[in-house]
Amino acid sequence: MLPVIALIGRPNVGKSTLFNRLTRSRDALVADYPGLTRDRKYGFGKLGPIPYLVIDTGGVAGGEEGIEEAMVEQTIVALQEADLAIIMVDGRSGLTAADEHVAALARKHAKKTWLAVNKAEGLDEAMANSEFHALGIGEPIAVSAAHGDRIAALMEEVLAVFQSPEPDEDEDDVVEDEEDRELKIAVVGRPNVGKSTLINRLLGEDRLVVFDQPGTTRDSVAVPFERNDRKYVLIDTAGIRRKARVHETIEKFSIVKALQAIEQAQVVISVLDAHEGVTEQDVSLLGLVMERGRALVVVTNKWDGLSSDHRKKVRDDLERRLPFLDFAERITISALHGTAVGDLLPAVERAYNAAMRDMSTTELTNELEAALIAHPTPLVRGRRIKLRYAHQGGRNPPVIVIHGNQVERLPESYRRYLINRFRKAFKLKGTPVRLAFKKGKNPFEGRRNTLTPRQERKRKRLMKKVKK
Repeated sequence: MLPVIALIGRPNVGKSTLFNRLTRSRDALVADYPGLTRDRKYGFGKLGPIPYLVIDTGGVAGGEEGIEEAMVEQTIVALQEADLAIIMVDGRSGLTAADEHVAALARKHAKKTWLAVNKAEGLDEAMANSEFHALGIGEPIAVSAAHGDRIAALMEEVLAVFQSPEPDEDEDDVVEDEEDRELKIAVVGRPNVGKSTLINRLLGEDRLVVFDQPGTTRDSVAVPFERNDRKYVLIDTAGIRRKARVHETIEKFSIVKALQAIEQAQVVISVLDAHEGVTEQDVSLLGLVMERGRALVVVTNKWDGLSSDHRKKVRDDLERRLPFLDFAERITISALHGTAVGDLLPAVERAYNAAMRDMSTTELTNELEAALIAHPTPLVRGRRIKLRYAHQGGRNPPVIVIHGNQVERLPESYRRYLINRFRKAFKLKGTPVRLAFKKGKNPFEGRRNTLTPRQERKRKRLMKKVKK
């Protein structure tokens, strides 16, 4: 399981700035205004060898009424669901009563704590840390979230306990064989959309409790099974609800479990409710699945009994609200009655095979050259952007590395064009495709004598067309 880190502190000490740096994102709103974050926010990150899950919380000012009470409750929940907490204080403002209140919450609810003295750029480290020893929650570490100063050192200390010893060669082979034999599928979605019912239908038996009340599944449940000599593990996750409607503490913990299941899975089945359509929570969850690069099948459940007008509305809603998921296969089913459920595992296999596809450098470069001939790159200051060759840089999701000149100036529209070309040419339906661009010298330059005379003539003709 990924380590879970909670960021807590009084308002305006830089929690959201640190969250953005740890997740390399702009997901948390950042502004010089106290109390901007009023709810928990989750993000994946990797700074060093260990990936992790970060929770950003609202600031705790020490009040116990109204919104302050709600924010204290959110902080307590974050502390309880996290493996450790980073308590942030402001090195320029010094120790406050609110800091002491946050420290008291951490001592009571956190499993393990670290103290980060933020905004310490330009300050003497010993002076910045001195008065925060009084909190009694460990040795302070002076950092600057805005500038990145000593953040790597902080995370190295925080994550040191999670570093496991390297497996020996035989153990590694066993693990690899096991992963090759089992396809892990996470089933995610909001509460009561029919995830457990769908898994029971796939299994052919009632292995999971099904009850017509949101939040019946309290934790992630891994269910192994076989179909046609193929081994699978289905991970049924607790429904992810809008945080404003989550009241039971035990259900709040399930959000972390669902996000960890997405990280563990090779393919994600996202279940939507045809009666409710696509909600904001669905869009957020699907965006997270795509960000993690997981192969995906989008399932719209409870399709039986809908009128043709309602079905058209749901399809239009999917197209309008999920344009970024044009790569994913979409299936409409009724888990309760079994309608079209048989189409699901073949779709999962197609998505997985696409995510794991091997593409040769020759094939990728040929397709790149064909794409350039059909639609040349744009001119920048009178010079055409040159894309020379491509090779595969990773799988699950497929990463295609393209080398050339002025690649940083390539418009987003042309990048999408290339992704669509590669997706169609290599049948990459069901998985995100990522492009990486590198500037530099072509390592194959000077080795053209390895080509046959016919190949060399063809290469020259293509390059002349590209230059035009």
